[in-house]
Amino acid sequence: MNARRATIADVARQAGVAASTASVVFSGKTAVSEATRSRVLAAAAELGYAGPDPRAASLRLGRSGVVGVVIGDRLRAAFRDPVTTIMLDGLAEGVAERGSGLLLLRDDESGGAALPAAPADAFVLIGCSTRLRSDLEVLQRRGVPVVVVEGDAGEGIPRIRLDNHDAQAVIARHVRELGHRRVVVVALPVGGGHSRGWFDPQSVSQITVDVTRERLEGALEVFEDARVYAAGASFIDEGYSAGRAVLTAPGERPTAILAQSDVLAAGIIRAVHDAGLRVPEDVSVTGFDGVSVDGVAPLTLTTMVQPAAEKGRAAGIAVSAMLEGVAPPDILLTSVFRPGNTTGPVSSDVAPGA
Repeated sequence: MNARRATIADVARQAGVAASTASVVFSGKTAVSEATRSRVLAAAAELGYAGPDPRAASLRLGRSGVVGVVIGDRLRAAFRDPVTTIMLDGLAEGVAERGSGLLLLRDDESGGAALPAAPADAFVLIGCSTRLRSDLEVLQRRGVPVVVVEGDAGEGIPRIRLDNHDAQAVIARHVRELGHRRVVVVALPVGGGHSRGWFDPQSVSQITVDVTRERLEGALEVFEDARVYAAGASFIDEGYSAGRAVLTAPGERPTAILAQSDVLAAGIIRAVHDAGLRVPEDVSVTGFDGVSVDGVAPLTLTTMVQPAAEKGRAAGIAVSAMLEGVAPPDILLTSVFRPGNTTGPVSSDVAPGA
């Protein structure tokens, strides 16, 4: 019995066409007549030929056809964040024209991403921790393209940025215009060994997570005296825990809570309701991201809508350009304010200026 795997040449002979014609039927790069296409596919089916081996093309090009995506968290946690999943969809679209796939890696305290050894043609970093610096130097020496989404990996590495500072300031000004002065910011993780809990806003420069720092700076630009509570992650239950801590803290209850993500805001709203309070009559709540989150309805969250899919697509396009030898520019994407009914004027029983 002959166990030899059929080749494109075998298919061409069986179909009575040139090998180059059979090849373009499978590649789709050149139009052929429907009759020729049907004859080649019928021959392939008869011979059990499923198509060209992608490994052969990779060897010819000297590339793996893989783009590494480094996420600064455990993957199961990352996929609980709707912004991350939307962004990865966009990234997959951005590299699809090259026929590339995504290899997900994590960069965390328990072992890092081992970037230098990862079999990828390029890397997209979702954020950029200080732990990645040494690996990045190795990648740059190898000439492997690197693109950063919402982070700063240093000079010469293209960045896909979001207007985190300005967008958060828009939300804060909206809340201030409603008369609120007693405000708490519930921040995303701040890094640097700090887990969840109250955070000294005077230490904002020490925050190692760029998104958190930029959004916090935007809020503090409007509310200099705001208290800050750092969540452990962008989960609904983390928002609930933060909301409980904020509402039971000593001193006067805040009239507004600015959450750095919609997911955190959903948990905070639940905590407000469980405390016997109303949103927005007793406590106004804002988010950031513009994603659909369980636990908010029938309310409509006041938030900033960020272009998460566009961030991913922009990163994919930048990677493709670098693989073609073209240096892509840094890109700054902007968010859009979406007012909802989770914010309202300060209750009449709160003293003016309080």
